[in-house]
Amino acid sequence: MPEKLLNQIPQDLRRLYTKAGEAAQRENPDYAITLFCQILEKEPGFFDCRRALRLEQAKKAAGQTTGFFKKAFSGMGSSPQIAKAKMSLSRNPAEAMAIAEQVLNTDPSNAMAHRVIVDAAQALEFPKTAVMSLEVMVRNSPKDKALVVEFADLAAQTGGEASASAERALDELARVSGFDQDLLQAQKNLSARKTMDEGGYSGLADGSGSFRDILKNKEESVSLEQANRVQKSEDVGAKLIKEYEARLASEPDNMKMIRSLADLYVEKKRFDDALGMYDRIKNSSHGSADSALDRAIADTKLKKMDAELAQLNPFATDNADQIAKLKGEKAEFKLAECKQRAEKYPTDLGIKFDLGQLYFEAGKYAEAMAEFQKAQQNPNRRIASMSYLAQCFAKRNMNDSAVRTFQNAIKEKAAFDDEKKDLIYNLGCVFEKMGKKAEAIEQFLQIYETDIGYRDVAAKVDAHYASPGEGGDTPPA
Repeated sequence: MPEKLLNQIPQDLRRLYTKAGEAAQRENPDYAITLFCQILEKEPGFFDCRRALRLEQAKKAAGQTTGFFKKAFSGMGSSPQIAKAKMSLSRNPAEAMAIAEQVLNTDPSNAMAHRVIVDAAQALEFPKTAVMSLEVMVRNSPKDKALVVEFADLAAQTGGEASASAERALDELARVSGFDQDLLQAQKNLSARKTMDEGGYSGLADGSGSFRDILKNKEESVSLEQANRVQKSEDVGAKLIKEYEARLASEPDNMKMIRSLADLYVEKKRFDDALGMYDRIKNSSHGSADSALDRAIADTKLKKMDAELAQLNPFATDNADQIAKLKGEKAEFKLAECKQRAEKYPTDLGIKFDLGQLYFEAGKYAEAMAEFQKAQQNPNRRIASMSYLAQCFAKRNMNDSAVRTFQNAIKEKAAFDDEKKDLIYNLGCVFEKMGKKAEAIEQFLQIYETDIGYRDVAAKVDAHYASPGEGGDTPPA
């Protein structure tokens, strides 16, 4: 999906964007940040909104104490959120970005959160969003060659102000590093991009031109495309693994390198090798109380289970039993691991929400209710927590409580989006369950009148008016 401009987002979100801008002008970054995040959860490709959010995050951080210990504890506290964001990357990159933004709201320079933003943005084809985070990462780590080259390559694709920033970063690194073929190639790519910009790149913005049309030399365009394809196809990960493995014998206590090697093993689906490296860190003096390391180990075990599921023989006579067994083991592991995190970080409401979801999926509704009642204090998860809480009440036949909770959530939900439709639909289903047909159809009609294709509301409304005594043009009171 492409990144969007202001005139491409819904009207209600435009109004919210204006409101957020006004909060920013009144020097109220907390409120502005909250509103910008709400918008981006619905429209993750709204680039101007994310850029405005970055400014407010920086403004808020500038007014806070940033001593060493504060930064250290901030990093420790964000580890569960980073781990959760990484887990969401392949399944739901937009959700991963939203989680990473929660970390950046309190720590706008957090490299791990920006890495999640970059990976998620590239999965969603949001190049400008990725470049913006890469620029922050390079600013904080200007001597990281791989990072600088990555920034430059993506900047060469997007153009604009990022190209100049990338060019400066490359020049500075080349000055201190001397001749380097990778840096030289990145500089050539940026130079080619500059030629494209000067030759009429603005025509791309309104769709009137193409890269090939605006390049003065079409052969140069073909050459650049081929170079980019070669660079993308090169297996950088495999090269790094070989390099780190070779260094391991001479640098057995280099925990940062060992951690990087473990992460690369995970990317290559070498899960047992990765777990071996993680255990090596955990058994050292550096990893005895590292929550991020514990989460990485848990994530790797889950990915290993997913890989085992994918490798099952679909034609085996006991295939269904094998699938059920592995899925059961995975569900038990996820629940036990999340409970452990909740005990370690009792004030993290995001973990409370995750634990509530797992209890709900396991049919443990009383336990889920306790977690959602706490999680609703998190403004980013309040409506979702209330929805789950109401569903728990309904599952336990506490229908009056379910109705009140759904109604309260609906009152708090301003935008008539899919989340609000879901609340209204579930409220209608509870009324149906209670035998209150008039109240139920009133809910379904709210959705029917704006989105006839939502779930089975059309069938419910048609069935209602087809019933004896329910037809006619007058809707129920």
